[in-house]
Amino acid sequence: MRTVSLHATWDPKPDFVLGQKDVEGKSTYLGSKVWRNPEIKIVEKEVSDPGPTEVIIEVMACGVCGSDVHMYQKSEDGYIYYPGLTAFPATLGHEFSGKIIAAGDLAINKRTGNKYEIGEAVCAEEMVWCSYCRPCADGFPNHCENLEEIGFSIDGAYAKYIKVDARYLWSIEGFRKLYGEEKMWLLGSLVEPTSVAYNAVIERGGGIRPGENVVVLGAGPVGAAACSILRRAGANAVILSEPSAIRRKMALDMGATHVIDPINENVADRVLEITEGHGAKLILEATGLPSVVWSDVEKIIWEGRAVNTTVVVVARADDRIPLNGEVLQVRRANVVGAQGHSGHGTFPNVISCISSGMDVSPMITKKIGLDEVEENLTMLQTDRDEVKITITNFE
Repeated sequence: MRTVSLHATWDPKPDFVLGQKDVEGKSTYLGSKVWRNPEIKIVEKEVSDPGPTEVIIEVMACGVCGSDVHMYQKSEDGYIYYPGLTAFPATLGHEFSGKIIAAGDLAINKRTGNKYEIGEAVCAEEMVWCSYCRPCADGFPNHCENLEEIGFSIDGAYAKYIKVDARYLWSIEGFRKLYGEEKMWLLGSLVEPTSVAYNAVIERGGGIRPGENVVVLGAGPVGAAACSILRRAGANAVILSEPSAIRRKMALDMGATHVIDPINENVADRVLEITEGHGAKLILEATGLPSVVWSDVEKIIWEGRAVNTTVVVVARADDRIPLNGEVLQVRRANVVGAQGHSGHGTFPNVISCISSGMDVSPMITKKIGLDEVEENLTMLQTDRDEVKITITNFE
């Protein structure tokens, strides 16, 4: 089968020291410090038979993630933008849905408690947690010490077929009746980014009480999905800041109640105006530009009457936050980081939300085939109007 794979040169920056989890010449937890001159190649690969707990999935839809873009995007000195766990060469793609075409005898469906049936519609976590290290044992699989990631450090779903252990799978059969088969696959590919948003605002951010105000900075897929989740959770005002007019309109369809153009409006002043001076209980940083937006974040906290605001940093960026501790102390505010989507009931809760009508499909703005991946990865480095590009043709 044809796969879209990313290749790069292992060339650590002069000041970079390998960590204990890095593997010389193969994998690193700080990709932007190590990998240079990325290339996209169409590579022929085969999928081996499934092991006892594994399944083979025919991929029906796979989203193009901002992480994929940043693994292919390079700085002036040739290093990739993506700062996280990477091991190349690897087939890209981690936001996928598909149908089971083969299953091992011990591949158990969490929905039924029985072996997976051929034809079952599923999606998958991309975080391959080990289950036996201390963070996993403590209930923090997103921080597994032996973590692998589908499409980052092991082969992903920019391919017709993928083999995955059943422990990471979740059935999306509940989508079929409400949405029909074609839309079911598209929504299934959105469970992963929506779960990243859910983990950020509900698990790490602590959620909200119905009637509270929230601010979302950035309307990429995670920011857009957060609008849906927070509105469904009962937020009074879901205020989105986003420079793209097309993305702002999309976010209104996804659950935002107010949108702000940060190019032409002062974000903090508008938030305080919309909330009549109260500010926000939760602020999600989903731009990847924390040093740019942080002055607005602090002004919302400092001048708003809301006490105990939580700021959640979810976008990955090799950027420093100009933090003022006094603001956090006086206003009893918190800043937390959010990574991943596994554990805590996140995937099944997101699937339940979508199954009962939380339609996040407006974020899909374009469908492509495998042959179009490279040109779209290039285009997304500068184009902010497309939100979620989804691969639906794998021939």
